[in-house]
Amino acid sequence: MGRKRLTGSVEDPRVAELRMAVSRLRRELAGLRAEFPDRPIAEDELAALDAMAVSGVPEIPRMRRSLLLIAGAIGSVSALAAALREVRNAVDLFGEPPRG
Repeated sequence: MGRKRLTGSVEDPRVAELRMAVSRLRRELAGLRAEFPDRPIAEDELAALDAMAVSGVPEIPRMRRSLLLIAGAIGSVSALAAALREVRNAVDLFGEPPRG
């Protein structure tokens, strides 16, 4: 059973999962005291993923690009590994982008 929006339409459970995962990673990143050079990239791409999730119609190739940029930006920060894995799993729920 999907979650219901205030408008009464049913929210795609994959979108809900993506929003929760992105929210968790954003919170953990904000709470991280350590500064690193690619932090703004991670923050920007998390904002992009959140915007796609809010729209309810995420673009799979764009989501995967954002995921790669986020992983590259914070991949070496072990404190964020579990939250990053949740975002990756949420993106994977949407399947593979179509091959051209």
